[in-house]
Amino acid sequence: MTLQEADNTPNKFHRAGQYPLPVAQYLRLRERIPPLYGLLSVNAGILAYTHRALAPSYLALTVPAILIAVCLIRMLAWLRPTGPADFDSDIARYRMRRTTWLAVVLSLTFVAWALMLDHYGGPYEHGHVAIFVAVTVLGCVFCLTFLPTAALLICVTVLSVFLAYSVAMGSVVRVAIALNIALVATVILKILRDTYDSFVALETTQRALASERKQAHVLGAENARLAETDALTGLPNRRHFFGCLESMLANAGPGEVFCVGLIDLDRFKPVNDTYGHAQGDRLLQVLGERMLAACPENTVVARLGGDEFGLIFKGPPDEAEPIAQALCAEIRRPARIGDIVVAVGCSAGLAEFPAAGRDPHTLFDRADFALYHAKNEKRGQCVRFSSELEHLIRTEQALDAALQTADLSRELSMVYQPIVATENRMPMGVECLARWTSPTLGPVAPEMLIASAERIGRAREVTLALFMQALAALVRLPDTMHVCFNLSGQDIADAETVAALIALTERSGGSPSRLIFEITETSLIAKFDSARDALEGLREIGARVALDDFGTGYSSLSSLHQLPLDMVKIDRSFAPRLDETRGRRLIAAIRNLARSLSLDCVIEGIETEEQMLSARIAGFTLAQGYHLGMPMALPKLLDRYAKEDRSAFSAA
Repeated sequence: MTLQEADNTPNKFHRAGQYPLPVAQYLRLRERIPPLYGLLSVNAGILAYTHRALAPSYLALTVPAILIAVCLIRMLAWLRPTGPADFDSDIARYRMRRTTWLAVVLSLTFVAWALMLDHYGGPYEHGHVAIFVAVTVLGCVFCLTFLPTAALLICVTVLSVFLAYSVAMGSVVRVAIALNIALVATVILKILRDTYDSFVALETTQRALASERKQAHVLGAENARLAETDALTGLPNRRHFFGCLESMLANAGPGEVFCVGLIDLDRFKPVNDTYGHAQGDRLLQVLGERMLAACPENTVVARLGGDEFGLIFKGPPDEAEPIAQALCAEIRRPARIGDIVVAVGCSAGLAEFPAAGRDPHTLFDRADFALYHAKNEKRGQCVRFSSELEHLIRTEQALDAALQTADLSRELSMVYQPIVATENRMPMGVECLARWTSPTLGPVAPEMLIASAERIGRAREVTLALFMQALAALVRLPDTMHVCFNLSGQDIADAETVAALIALTERSGGSPSRLIFEITETSLIAKFDSARDALEGLREIGARVALDDFGTGYSSLSSLHQLPLDMVKIDRSFAPRLDETRGRRLIAAIRNLARSLSLDCVIEGIETEEQMLSARIAGFTLAQGYHLGMPMALPKLLDRYAKEDRSAFSAA
């Protein structure tokens, strides 16, 4: 609420914890003071009226008129609209102190006037004076609930004077009345004090809660920003890129055109190999700064991962292509990194909405097709997805046709990559990696196998065929070794697949506790709740669950709390950063987080002895990578295990 808004907002809409305590107390007091002055005015008028024919005119008319006028003036002052000064703590304290002393002065004035009237009239008039004192005191005390000091001073002042007067008059009845009023006032003061303390406690609690909410909001906003920002380059990341793309597709109007582009660096790996990953990261930072500076307002540029960047241009391809070429030109300019000057190239691919596709995955895939064509046929150029590239997509149909008729038991196979203890290189388990060798197409990449199986509806058959091979390996491997098996998002979302996995495990004769099902968070985004239930079902039979590729894509800390996990596998992209001090601190922090949640932690992608030593120093007990063991067939794995007597695996 702004101060201008506060001018027109009644105090009754004040929320607990909205203002500092003095201001909140003052605003509550504003609600009670006008009734107090109204009560005094009415009671004084009635008392004066009953003594109009008995007391002198100055006591029955002049004095009460003055007192009532003062009360009405003060009432109007308290009824004025709130202004900016009313929300200042120092001013609020000053006004409440002034009100306290004014209350004492007015209470003495009113009781003195009432006792002067008590000298006139008979028993009824004397009783009226006593009632006036009692009712007025108690009413004022109630009205001053949020100013307890003033309430106490009024009680002490008025009742002390009234009691002393009653004793001086020598009337036992009056003394008894005064004592009764004092007793009731004491009880009421205690109740009102408790009410005031509750008010203070509520305000304090609500203010603390509001502060925590504000901090949480700021932290949430910062986390949201960081979640969509690439930590290395400061550019938007993959999540932001796809979020922006989905938003544009959802809001696209008739005739609207925009382009999705991908830029991939050429000759970047030699920079890492020659100068080290630290220099490679610094180069990416420089290139990110250049691209951001050269990016027009109608273009989004993001780092999608590794040395790949994405862009979304709000316009036709004829306008998008020069922008992509300009960004590529910035990338090609030599960059000074410390004492060295390096230069890399790049290629780009563009896909147009709606001509190339109408959903984010189609647009992205077709931009990727265009990029692939550029890197293979027109390296260093920007290629648009067009009808000439359409036939490349047709190859997917050939892949689907081959898998549709494939004999899965003969064409699918497994290789196994060791997971070793960093302390002694002893193999503690293996990860199962799928292989498909088609009689017509030859070896097919695992990711293409899974994508094709999902397209043609054979995902469950493929998964179960591979899982049976993994279970056979589980039985043949030593009891001390576990077996990691990867599940796709479709596997987890399919209740029948999960039930079949459980049934096969129970019939295999192997120990379910040696099974670890690996999943990635990106595969669970669409059906997070059902996936969590499926994973709980797998854990109920004794198997464990690992979150693979942690630290990339959609990975977030919330997954570690929301998913039923036993292990975290840090993505291989982090391993090269073990050579840097900053990278080691980051990776050690991830490991410490996993340890605090009682999760085992494996670091993947160990390719050098230096990385292995750094991983061990960082506190990792388990590691995986080509340096520790290449993926191999089960007979070769068992043979090596037997020959080396469970010693460390060296790189094949």
